[in-house]
Amino acid sequence: MRIAIFGAGAIGGFLGAKLAAAGADVTFIARGPHLAAMQKNGVILRTAEGETTTHPRCVGSAAEAGHQDYVFVTLKAHSLPAAAPDIARMMGPASTLVTGINGIPYWYFYGVDSPNRDRPIQSVDPGGQLWTLLPPSQTLGCVVYPAAEVPEPGIIEHTYGDRFSLGEPDGTRSERAETLSRALIAAGLKAPVRPRIRDEIWVKLWGNLCFNPLSALTGATLDIITTRPDLRAICRAMMTEAQTVAEALGTKFAISLEKRIDGAAEVGAHKTSMLQDLERGRPMEIDALLGAVVELGTVTGHIMPNCETVLALIRERARQSGCYSALEVQSRSVMVQTRP
Repeated sequence: MRIAIFGAGAIGGFLGAKLAAAGADVTFIARGPHLAAMQKNGVILRTAEGETTTHPRCVGSAAEAGHQDYVFVTLKAHSLPAAAPDIARMMGPASTLVTGINGIPYWYFYGVDSPNRDRPIQSVDPGGQLWTLLPPSQTLGCVVYPAAEVPEPGIIEHTYGDRFSLGEPDGTRSERAETLSRALIAAGLKAPVRPRIRDEIWVKLWGNLCFNPLSALTGATLDIITTRPDLRAICRAMMTEAQTVAEALGTKFAISLEKRIDGAAEVGAHKTSMLQDLERGRPMEIDALLGAVVELGTVTGHIMPNCETVLALIRERARQSGCYSALEVQSRSVMVQTRP
């Protein structure tokens, strides 16, 4: 079984290093100094248990990697459209694309029993380009829980978490999902196969859609956002709007809203990924985490005043800081044109 990690940064590097240590046939697709360091010294993984070094195949392009059985994509959501043509080069007829990306996935409406069946999500897939290049029939959903970072090229530091929940978009318990789950478990990771992967996508997104933009707008860490009464009230209002939309689409939430906020508060003084991106001048995952949610509000006919307000503010904050990606500009244009 050949497994490629496309975008082998922090999360992809952690995942690939664990698989490689377990003897899996893993190929990293990376670039720049990080690629050079891994090719020279191997992949150094630091965890609470210590430091290990593995030597998976590391290449600079999908063309070098060749066809794979599984292609894990651990990019930021706004990077996927530009990378899609390269990713497609690794996909044969029997290959599986595993989308370990935050937010609403481009394949969200694939095969669902609803009037929105097979409808592209314009916020993350303007014009349905991803749908065409990376057919949803070959996708396997994945909700990523670990936290990691790359302190320097070739080195991955794992902070917490070891679960990669998997799920077929149509809810079946397929052999391809079971096979991958066994490989991840053999690597020391948790990899449950979920029949309702969209529910799990929403539970993670439920917090991210408010914690991330509020953190970037205020500079506050997670402990402050979730415990200051006024900021917590904004989180509650945004999450309530999102829950209404998600439930209209058939989502079932296994935990309460307050418990979801409390769980985030327990993480402590953590900077969200969106705040980190803002501070480092990198494009921010605005549309996958919030823009798509507002779009789904439009699709379901629900007004989302709090989410729409925060979305407008964080877009402008990103624009002023040069952290507004071309995809987000394009998707916003598409949304405005299609909004009733």
